[in-house]
Amino acid sequence: MKALDMKPETPFDKDIECAKRVFENEIDGLVKLSAMLDENFSRAVETIHTLKTANHYGRLIVAGIGKSGHIARKIMATMASTGTPSYYVHPGEASHGDMGMITKNDVVLMLSNSGENPELSDLIHYTRRFDIPLIAITSNLESALARYADICLLLPNVPEACPNRLAPTTSTTMMLALGDALSIALLERMGLTPEQYKVFHPGGKLGQRLMKVSDVMQKREALPFARTDALMGEAILTMTEKNMGCVLILDEKENLAGIITDGDLKRHMTKDLLDKRASDIMSVNPKTIDPDCLAVEALDIMTKTPGRYITSLIVMDGTALAGMIRLQDCLQAGIA
Repeated sequence: MKALDMKPETPFDKDIECAKRVFENEIDGLVKLSAMLDENFSRAVETIHTLKTANHYGRLIVAGIGKSGHIARKIMATMASTGTPSYYVHPGEASHGDMGMITKNDVVLMLSNSGENPELSDLIHYTRRFDIPLIAITSNLESALARYADICLLLPNVPEACPNRLAPTTSTTMMLALGDALSIALLERMGLTPEQYKVFHPGGKLGQRLMKVSDVMQKREALPFARTDALMGEAILTMTEKNMGCVLILDEKENLAGIITDGDLKRHMTKDLLDKRASDIMSVNPKTIDPDCLAVEALDIMTKTPGRYITSLIVMDGTALAGMIRLQDCLQAGIA
């Protein structure tokens, strides 16, 4: 019987297999890290959280060398963006003057897989001399860093994903995940809202998606209005002058009675349209939104309402007409 021809393994196949092997190794590290979490994690969260509650204006100082230093910088950035004032201090530079950046009110979070980097020594001893809380992230419980730390967050002893077991890969992934876990635990303790989160992200796409309706809407004074008994010729003229694609219809008590949009005009396009009253054409009970809602919520209502295409929402502050937000306003603000 003729042997089946075997398809040779291609470089593509080897690359995919390598990637999967790296993922599996790092996932294994994260699973073991999760299983090892203990009261020290909560103690670390409490210690850092105290910076926000003790009224002594302390900061979280994050430090590390080499690849751990790169992870430390990312943890610092995540902490700062989620409401915990944080700074990165290079341990080598700290020995040459940057130690003055660290005060007695601060907390130091130090990262080192081995826990024995000589560059960390001066910073460790500085925290001990001035009773500055020191939190360690390391995989070596017998290291100098672990022994001197007030709280040690131990990483599991998992091989690096590198085939030589040398390049920091799995260890740095676990450090990064642990930093994220600390950041989110602190965020939840603070009860940080999307509105408060926006304060730390005023620019970029994230800042845009956290804008409120009140930040984007057209204010009441800029809106086109007509009375319920106004002739459509007058209402259309007002629509044209304001160029907002609609006119809001008010009753005799200045309350919102309805809205006439371009779509309403198209649906009622007859020879006697100009002789009709606004109340004959208007859509009653238009969709509304609160000014404190996120603008992205308004966008979702306008674009995801089943069976209807909505280009504007009335903004109501309680029972008072506050303004109007349009699909065009969201697009111009970069929210879409």
